[in-house]
Amino acid sequence: MKHLFLFIAFVFTLIVSAQKTEKHIVKTTIIEFFDAFHKQDTITMKAMVTDKIVLQSISTNNNGETILKEDDFNQFVKNIASIPKDRKFEEKLLDFNIQVDGGMANAWVVYEFWYQEKFSHCGVNSFQLMKVNDAWKIIYLVDTRRQDGCLGNSKN
Repeated sequence: MKHLFLFIAFVFTLIVSAQKTEKHIVKTTIIEFFDAFHKQDTITMKAMVTDKIVLQSISTNNNGETILKEDDFNQFVKNIASIPKDRKFEEKLLDFNIQVDGGMANAWVVYEFWYQEKFSHCGVNSFQLMKVNDAWKIIYLVDTRRQDGCLGNSKN
């Protein structure tokens, strides 16, 4: 009985360890995506997503209504590449909550966006990823955008 208990404990430890490792790999994938974003490395950005990636944003219009905007990923990449090199932009990733189940992962990532070292907006990125040939690829990204209620925003 003692050996059975030790075996079960060992298997449980392996499962928990594997999940932590996959969560770490998902987090690293997202960080590397934003590293490429900041460097305007469109080749790397494209390599980190699937061909059918969906890109959406949820925000509030001037009437206070919640709106959903869908963007074309290729146009998004072109827009990033067209930012003049002397313009500094940074999406600061503040907190990660990652869930993994087999070949699917979800990452809820709190962020702040800064342009020319001035606060622009904040929100949450919600990533859906899938494992393709032992690499995590982004299949869906939806974000929220607001200017109030942000961690680093002096307007709080």
